[in-house]
Amino acid sequence: MDSMRAEQLYKMPQCMSEYDDLEEVLLCSPIYMEIKQIINETQKHFAKENISQMKAVAQHKQLIQTLKENQVRPILLPANDRFPEQVFTRDIGFTIGHTLFVSSMAAPVRQREEQYLKEWAHAKGWSAVTLTDGTIEGGDVLVDQNRVFVGTSKRTSPAAIYQLKKELPDHDIIPIHLPPHILHLDCVMNILSHDEIIIYPEAFKQKDLQLLKTYYDLIEISEQEQFTLGPNVLSIGQKKVISLPSNQETNAALTAHGYTVIEVDFSEIIKSGGSFRCCTLPIRRSSIKKASM
Repeated sequence: MDSMRAEQLYKMPQCMSEYDDLEEVLLCSPIYMEIKQIINETQKHFAKENISQMKAVAQHKQLIQTLKENQVRPILLPANDRFPEQVFTRDIGFTIGHTLFVSSMAAPVRQREEQYLKEWAHAKGWSAVTLTDGTIEGGDVLVDQNRVFVGTSKRTSPAAIYQLKKELPDHDIIPIHLPPHILHLDCVMNILSHDEIIIYPEAFKQKDLQLLKTYYDLIEISEQEQFTLGPNVLSIGQKKVISLPSNQETNAALTAHGYTVIEVDFSEIIKSGGSFRCCTLPIRRSSIKKASM
């Protein structure tokens, strides 16, 4: 491959997994974060208490600092006071291979957030693929090379999954059924490496669980730590994951399996039903290992 072609590819989005070295990621400040319309079980629990925007912003800044310390480039989308859930950038799109897909949001309170992603991609000269059949959100999409798991939830419909299959004919698109009380697939499952996943097994149908066991070893978590979004860690590469300090059982299990757990307090932000994976939209991941600093 000539140097010009290599440079062009480097400037494009690239994401082949949930665990390769994270290089560039999109985030959005929670400066306008608020539970305005209850759209998940976690929000129902915290609706009266609601969100301290000051605490949420401070915790989000700590996440950004942690990313920078681990050689990840954070990119901030502009925050808009019309969108109280905008901090959860993972939902508005997802990168598979060299393609940036734009979601179709199901909840009215979140519709039109995607426009910011389109504008950002357009400014870079990228042609993002917008999925318009039914609804689909990035929290339901988990990527592992040519395998893509997609949760069928209240937010992601069979029509959208079918459209994704047409867009990615060389990938194996695998639907995973979710019960109604589970918001997204990444609330109950995450791919940590080519042979391990973290999972809350009670959320899955037996046939789906058996299928997952044919591909991966399962690191199982408790119902209590699923509620505090134990599976919703962010892998940044080289078996390093960002996780909540309060999820002690999850962190102990990850450590026992050889992962380096980087603890960041995100207790205010998770009141709205999302954690580290929900708040980060990877644009570039590289399988080439980073040099230690």
